[in-house]
This record gives sequence, structure tokens and C-alpha cells, in this order.
Amino acid sequence: MTELLLLVVLLALGPVLLAEGLLARYELMVYTVGWRAPAPRLPEDEPYARGADPARPPAAYLVYLDGIGKRRFSDTRDGGQLVQAVIAGAPELRVLGQVQPYSPLADPLVGRPVWDWLRRHIGITLFLHNVMQIFVAADRRYRPLYNRAVGAQIADQLRLAGYEPGGGIPVVLLSYSGGAQVATGAVDGIFTELRAPIWVITLGGFHNGANDLTHAVHLHRLTSSNDWIEGVSTWLFPERWRLFRRSAWNRAHEAGKVTVHSLDPAAHIGPLGYISPTARLADGRSYLDRTTALVIEIVRRDCEAYAARNPAH
Repeated sequence: MTELLLLVVLLALGPVLLAEGLLARYELMVYTVGWRAPAPRLPEDEPYARGADPARPPAAYLVYLDGIGKRRFSDTRDGGQLVQAVIAGAPELRVLGQVQPYSPLADPLVGRPVWDWLRRHIGITLFLHNVMQIFVAADRRYRPLYNRAVGAQIADQLRLAGYEPGGGIPVVLLSYSGGAQVATGAVDGIFTELRAPIWVITLGGFHNGANDLTHAVHLHRLTSSNDWIEGVSTWLFPERWRLFRRSAWNRAHEAGKVTVHSLDPAAHIGPLGYISPTARLADGRSYLDRTTALVIEIVRRDCEAYAARNPAH
């Protein structure tokens, strides 16, 4: 009976996965050949950045790249809680959460007639779409194109939020789950367009380890031994195996560019997840409080150290 049920599920999801794979590649091809250009402008009710006063330079620009639940300009429920907590705890930062990590065309899924229908009738397809986009972004055939598309999208949003190219203000890419694949891939494009010092923070980062981190000042990996989803990426992608010492990920490790921070005993998602406001540590803090405090501590410490090394900025 169990085998029959599994067969039924596979037969039902098979065509959906095939369609999602084709659609994910189609959007990237549309971007690449120039049939449609990304629209950098946001709806009138969406701010280009939140947090620090736009009238003066912030301590840093923080770009949040959400997990696979991202389907509109606003953040997912969990991601939104993290962004709001960072803004409240570090008002000196200018925070951008509107980037669409799973759309080379910077086009949210919500608002597209077909996807709105699917959301009402077959909600899982929205998540499958974004999952397939992660694998397109990780595929060596499409990775350079995807990285260029999302890197340009982030650079555009930073400019619209007030970033002055070459000004030396730090840019922090805070990514959750599959957003790590996009964050690591966007580093080169952002650096090329803005000449910005860039830090990457991955929270339960699901990525293939193939993206070049040469232009990243540092990468902070926030993880947990109970995070089986990130764990899958560490054995699924050979570039993250220690055996492949010349992979981009292992070269970054050898260069001292990767620092690992344990958030045990948190899980990837759910009531015990990294961003849970209800799960509690022994000291009474929620998991969300601890994650937020660590992110803010990293950003402040690294930005202050960078400013001390580069007083001209």
C-alpha cells in the first residue's frame, strides 16, 4: 500500500516538476535574449529601503534574500520577522527586502494570473517553482547567466535605495536557505557594478559551493547540526566536499574567508527553526532573538573593522 501511494505521488508530481523545470529555464532565457527587461521600479507603496534615515549615509546596506517561500515584494512571514527584528535592533542599517531571488526578471509570482490561479488551487507549485529556480541557478550551464541577472537586479535596487557606486559603504547579503545560492552568485555582479565591499551571511544556506567568492570580503555561515536541509546541500553538491580542494567554496575556506557560527539546537524551519519567535533558549531568549543578535553583531563588528582599515571611506 505504501509503495502504491508513493507511485501515485510520483506520477502526480512528475509532470509538475517537468513543467516547473521548463518554466524556470524559460524565464532565464527570456532575460538573456532581451525579450523582456527587468523592471527595477517598485510599486508606489513599496519602499526601496527601510531602516536608516535616507538623508544621510547608513553604516551599511543589508539586502535580505529570502527562502523559497518568496513570491512577492514583501517578505515571507518568517523572513519578515527577521528583517523587522534587524531593523529594530540596528537602526543604522538601510535594509532591502524586495529583491526577487527566484526571478531573473525581478518579477514576483503574485500578480501573474496563472500563478494566482495555481496559488488558490495547487499551492505547492509556488514552492516547486522556486526550488527549481535554485537548481537552475546552480546548474553550470545556466549559472553565469542567472548570477548576472540577479546581481544586476540587486545592484539596481541598491542604486534606487541611494547607494553611491564606489562610495565604500559596506553591502551585506543576508540570505536564508536557497537564497544563499543567489547571494553567493550575485557577489561578482554587485562588485563589478558598484565597486562595493561585500559580505555574505548565510542562514541555513542551501547552495552548491561553485560560485566565486573572490570579491567577497567575508562569508559568515550560520548553521546548526539539526539543519538537515542545509546538510543535504553539503553532500548533494561535490563542490562542497572537502575532497574537491580547488572548488570555489574550498578556496574561500583556505583563504580564511569563511567563518562558521553554530545556532544549535535550531532546525531549518518550523517551530524550532532559526527564526522561531516561540522556541526558547536556556537564557530565555527566543531563537529569533539569538539569530537577530548574531546577525547584528557580525555586521557591526565587520563594518567597524573595515572602516578602521579604510579610513578614506
